[in-house]
Amino acid sequence: MIYPEFIKKNDTIGICAPSAGVGKKLDDFDKSLSVLKSEGYNIKETRSVRINNIRSADGITRARECESLFKDKDVDMVICAAGGDFLNEMLPYVDFEILKNNPKWLMGHSDPTGLLFPYTIECDVASIYGMNAGGFDYDELYDFLKINLKMIKGENIIQNSYDMCMKTPTFLADTITFDTPVVWESDNVETLNVSGRCIGGCLDCLKDLIGTPICNVQAFVEKYKDDGQIWYFDVFSMSAEVVYRTLCQMKFAGWFKYTKAILLGRVLLESTETGMTYEEGLQRAFPDIPAIYNCDIGHTLPNMTMINGAILHLDYHDKKATLQFELIE
Repeated sequence: MIYPEFIKKNDTIGICAPSAGVGKKLDDFDKSLSVLKSEGYNIKETRSVRINNIRSADGITRARECESLFKDKDVDMVICAAGGDFLNEMLPYVDFEILKNNPKWLMGHSDPTGLLFPYTIECDVASIYGMNAGGFDYDELYDFLKINLKMIKGENIIQNSYDMCMKTPTFLADTITFDTPVVWESDNVETLNVSGRCIGGCLDCLKDLIGTPICNVQAFVEKYKDDGQIWYFDVFSMSAEVVYRTLCQMKFAGWFKYTKAILLGRVLLESTETGMTYEEGLQRAFPDIPAIYNCDIGHTLPNMTMINGAILHLDYHDKKATLQFELIE
């Protein structure tokens, strides 16, 4: 596993828009960039970042703009501008050899999973499921944001599960209010202390990669079978039934052959067609693998920063957890 150099003061963060442009929220985007600039970073944007469209550009253009930041010797880290729905349109045009030969930390959240995941799986380069470049636009620098900013500097942070969370989607709330107790739940394990190679992302996006030639997950899990894997999943709006069927499809495809634990984040927009719960779907999919749900991972706040490809040390007990990453090749 390749771990790029972490960024430091006066380094340059390159921002591309592999999914949506940020044109509808330019003030919020600039507010977010001001946080990164206050940390001492320079910013370099590709041309399509500020486009006001759910597609920042056509797939080929998005691929070339992303590659340009990896080839640019003055860019030290790459962050995706925003989430969206159509990142997968660019994937056939991405030359992952360019990314592999110019390894840099790549960070994003939600739809950028479609780029982060194959970057780690195919290029064997660690990536960060954390924040998009437009994700720091809050009135307050909350603890989960501070932790993210420390981790991209290379600080070895132990992340503890939070006491309170915000179940209401931020886009439906007037203020950020952490008003719901955090309880990490499991139906098949009471305590768990385990380590494994961390991998995962937004399940809504990962499902579109199953069975494609874009990333050979089976080869990845075989390569790191001695470490085993700890998978994490962020669900945006998939129903409980679709989550269950997707996890089954991944299992049938061999993705979980050496899995040591499964982490399922809080679901932002919950739904069901048959009355199935997410907990039931998780238990049915993984009766023999430790599976924990309602984790501080995903679209609900606060959320943890995850490092794809790193060794994750997970300690779970009393319905709380601690996560620590170790950068082992």
